Amino acid sequence: MSTITIPETNIPVARSGITGAHVALFIISFFSIAIGGTVSTLMSVYLPVAVQDLLGSKNTEQLNSISAYINAVFIFGWAIGGFSWGVISDRVGRKKALLLAIAFYGLGTVLTGLAPNWEAVVICRFLSGFGVGGVLVVAFTTMTEVWPKSSRNIYIGILSIGIPVGIFSAGVINYVVSSWRQGFLVGIIPLSLAFLGIWLLNEQTSKTSHHERQGIGSLFSDDNRKKVLMGAVLFGTMLIGLWAIFSWLPTWIQSLIPGRDAAKERGLGMMLMGMGGLTGGFVSGWLANALTIRRAMMLCFTVCSGLSFILFKTNSTFSPIIYIEIGVLAFFFGVSQGVLSAYIPQLFPGSIRATATGFCFNAGRVVTATAVLFVGVLVAALGGYGNAIFIFSLVFIVGLLLVVFVKDTTRHNTV
Repeated sequence: MSTITIPETNIPVARSGITGAHVALFIISFFSIAIGGTVSTLMSVYLPVAVQDLLGSKNTEQLNSISAYINAVFIFGWAIGGFSWGVISDRVGRKKALLLAIAFYGLGTVLTGLAPNWEAVVICRFLSGFGVGGVLVVAFTTMTEVWPKSSRNIYIGILSIGIPVGIFSAGVINYVVSSWRQGFLVGIIPLSLAFLGIWLLNEQTSKTSHHERQGIGSLFSDDNRKKVLMGAVLFGTMLIGLWAIFSWLPTWIQSLIPGRDAAKERGLGMMLMGMGGLTGGFVSGWLANALTIRRAMMLCFTVCSGLSFILFKTNSTFSPIIYIEIGVLAFFFGVSQGVLSAYIPQLFPGSIRATATGFCFNAGRVVTATAVLFVGVLVAALGGYGNAIFIFSLVFIVGLLLVVFVKDTTRHNTV
């Protein structure tokens, strides 16, 4: 199998054709991200039965409280892991960090199914989130560094649909496997991928040398400060808007159809969100190559801003046109994830690329968790779910202004 050398500095690499080593890297990265998406969602679909089983109680307030702990700790684990594994990757090398992160969340997932009480589940979910966050950062960073430049954006875009594929798979597992403990045995798959990667990912992956090594503080040095803040704001604004809409869309749809259970409309709306995101992520690389990454980002933020206004401010009753609006919005959400995943790692030199990417990908995640909670608080004050969600969707305008007015910093950072 051909070998891939992962660079330690920001130099042009991987401009030749796709080799067997590239294919192995893509397959392991895609499936580890997809199963990461499954693990991220699996507790949500099993949560009602899992928490009741663990507590042996039917006290609604207690069940809701424990459920909130379990969900929140996973998000925080994801954010902390995304940054931590970026630092680890810059120190020990991409291959080792990627395989360890995969094994980490696989083990945490298996242990979740074996947990004897809810406190153990909380710990295991944190460990799972810690590993999933790391896989995303290291996989996208590695693909940016080693993939041939001519098709890099395309394959990173395809890689970005791994999470929604995993979310869909979680629903399939829940449908097929009734026992939540058995469902979490899916963690055996990433553990197997990690072991396979030891032999399949045989590229020489060197850690950053002592001479090149930079501390975490270098993220905010004069050379990197502007790029780190820009990357964090760009990814964070899209993330906040995406999750505020994604989390509350079914409730908003229900509010447009008072007096009956709008299960069909809610379900179809979420299906369109998922399918639109999958399609958008898949074509994001071709779109970025056709328009340039900067123009593609401008298009995504512009459409998401406009569609959020149309969707949440012009619809006071439910009509079929809402499905079209949701589908278009979700499509550009998907495009943005692929484009940003390709763009952000290119901002930084190789010695801190994974560390900086981890920060940019995850700085907004903690804010996102809080923002989604505040949508519910703002509903009464702002006169409905539509108004509350629209307020949070204004962050798309912040991202758009940043893309328009800040100079493109990737021209001297080609990888």
